Amino acid sequence: MKNLRTHGKSTIVWLLMGMLVLGLGGFGVTSFSGGSSEIGSVGGTKVTANDYARALTNQIQAYSQQAGQQVTMAQAQAIGLPQSIQAQLFTAAALGEQARRIGVSVGDQRVVRSISQADGFKGPNGSFDRAAYGAVLRNQGLSEGEFEEQVRQDEARLLLQRAVIGGVTAPQPLVEQTAGWLLERRDISWHELTEEELAAPVEDPDEATLKSWHEANAARFTAPETRKITYVWLTPEMLQDEVDLDEAALRDSYEQRIDEFQQPERRITGRLIFPSLEEAEAAKARLDSGEVPFETIIAERGLSVDEIDLGEMTQDDLGAAGESVFALDGPGVVGPIQTDLGPALFSMNAILDPIDISFEQAQADLRGEAALDRAARMIDDRLDEYEDLLAGGATLEDVAAETPMELAQIDWSDDMNPDHGSIAAYPAFREQAVEVTENDFPTLERLNDGGIFAMRLDEVVAPTLIAFDEIRDEVAEDWRAEEQHRQLLARAEERRVEAAADPVPETDQPEDGDTAAADDNSAPVALTWTQDTDLTRDGWIDGLPMDVLTQAFAIDEPGSVEVVDAGNRVFLVRLDAVHAADLGTEDGVRVSSAVQQRLGQSLQTDIFDYYARAAQRQAGIEVNQSAINAINAQIQ
Repeated sequence: MKNLRTHGKSTIVWLLMGMLVLGLGGFGVTSFSGGSSEIGSVGGTKVTANDYARALTNQIQAYSQQAGQQVTMAQAQAIGLPQSIQAQLFTAAALGEQARRIGVSVGDQRVVRSISQADGFKGPNGSFDRAAYGAVLRNQGLSEGEFEEQVRQDEARLLLQRAVIGGVTAPQPLVEQTAGWLLERRDISWHELTEEELAAPVEDPDEATLKSWHEANAARFTAPETRKITYVWLTPEMLQDEVDLDEAALRDSYEQRIDEFQQPERRITGRLIFPSLEEAEAAKARLDSGEVPFETIIAERGLSVDEIDLGEMTQDDLGAAGESVFALDGPGVVGPIQTDLGPALFSMNAILDPIDISFEQAQADLRGEAALDRAARMIDDRLDEYEDLLAGGATLEDVAAETPMELAQIDWSDDMNPDHGSIAAYPAFREQAVEVTENDFPTLERLNDGGIFAMRLDEVVAPTLIAFDEIRDEVAEDWRAEEQHRQLLARAEERRVEAAADPVPETDQPEDGDTAAADDNSAPVALTWTQDTDLTRDGWIDGLPMDVLTQAFAIDEPGSVEVVDAGNRVFLVRLDAVHAADLGTEDGVRVSSAVQQRLGQSLQTDIFDYYARAAQRQAGIEVNQSAINAINAQIQ
């Protein structure tokens, strides 16, 4: 049934310019009873209540499968799913009405072919299965005549759709302009302004200025909502000292994990297979002469280093190559060596010493791990006891007094950075801390290490502006950063004007990091430009914000300089050269083809949308909202 809904031809799922119009399904409502039998019409073509109920139920089921949980009708309404289904069905009805009006239809042969090719009606041999066909229709509450009439109408709609958008393609000049814009490359130079370039250091503000800044930017200095929580918790680590482990159990654990404690010497190895011994010998000769590195030989074989990697290998694992590989004192290449796959060169990239950890050496770790495991089982054994206490009305304080669970309190907020090992570091606790209310009774919840906890929300403290005296230094630092940024932007504008008035000649561009010296001591120190060439729109410059490159591609003329405010950093960006795209290259042809397809689809979508809207206006739409509401309520 799933294949029928997702892969069937026009009958179950058919595509109207990217809009999925669902006609049938296999879950939930299969018929609508009560109220009107239709939710509306376009001209003389009805949109039935059954069609809407099936389509909506199927789409909810599809969303539920993707989400991994059942999507409710309320959630479906929140994302506009019913409205989307209605729009699709009324669009389909408009096409059906238009096809009926102008006499567009398809013959029986086309209907038979469409049904016989639907995957949902095929048997184990891949051919049309009459029994499967009947079973699906019975599940939908449809007769063969009703279903085949729907197929005929669907095919007529698709025929009309193809007639409307057939031959619509993107104009070539638009394709070339768009592809050229995408593939254009630019040379730029940039200079980052720092505090050293200001005429004077940023002065320290007075108290009045800081207090005004504190008040004007209250959101920056407001403590988030704090939730005062009392909790009890118990982890395996807390019970570790109570666990008594005998040596026999530890030895059994050691033997079960012997591969972790006893391993022979291993070597990280790669294997490069050749078609013939002669080719392998020739490659080895080139390596031995120093003509090329091994990586080049690998690339010539159309492979990468990762693709020939064998990982950690013992001498026995390597078979015939083991002795040669393990004879190496350091990284190197041996061979050719005949293998089951043909002659090969073996690279040895690292030596891993043997592991020989005795039981006595491993005993401490084994004891700690076993103790934690046993303690986790002890917690499970006592779980019912703890739950009964809480269910009987015991407070968290009572539980802590009568059990090994520990009582504690925490002032929890969304932005806190908990210490490792604290309860706030556990995801389960954080999730519960967000959801718990003052009316909730404490219940036991699991921690991911086998521990348990229960919490009580004592108080919620609303977001509060932190007193100025408590964070004066933070306010001063914030003000200074903003003031410095403001002055840098002003200075950048001054330098931009200077740079635009005296551009660097194209034939004398400075190299990366070079500084052009001033002609005399009275002139301002020249800008230090760093040049990057052959940049693309989707490229990047190491260490710089993306805004720098984005702004560089927004500059109109070479030689122009712009100020870029990228977060807390200020740049001058100069456009040095624009290199037009060569659409005749392999990359240019590929991008042009993709652009043509995308623009063509967009134009087809627009034209079809205009046509569908015109068909609706011409025929007239009637909507039965009460019938829609009744179906929505029934699905809930």
